[in-house]
Amino acid sequence: MYFIAAFGLLMLLLSLVMAVKPESFSKGIISFSEQPYFHIAEVTSRIIAGLIFTHYSTDTQFPQTIFAIGIVLFCVGMGLALTHPRLHRKFALWSAQYFNNKFRLIGLFSIPLFCYLSILLLAPKK
Repeated sequence: MYFIAAFGLLMLLLSLVMAVKPESFSKGIISFSEQPYFHIAEVTSRIIAGLIFTHYSTDTQFPQTIFAIGIVLFCVGMGLALTHPRLHRKFALWSAQYFNNKFRLIGLFSIPLFCYLSILLLAPKK
């Protein structure tokens, strides 16, 4: 359960960076994608997050939603595991450049969304 809360806080922090410093966010993606551990870290983190979300989904107020998020994370992780690291890196670079001028809007939209979801989804079961 604490992992889900930490995940939400991390997403909120990333949204704030996107909204305040979109260029830094884009450069961060590019810098991370150049690291030798980039691909394995992306794959592993998504698979683990997906498994944790699905496992603890029943402890949340909206278990179906958390379970669905977990399934999506797990499937994306498995899809990335089947993707060649070179293609994954190429996609990361393309997306950082393509969305560079859209990150501020995405961040501004996602901040209230993550706050709302955190309140709803992490509220204790009734």
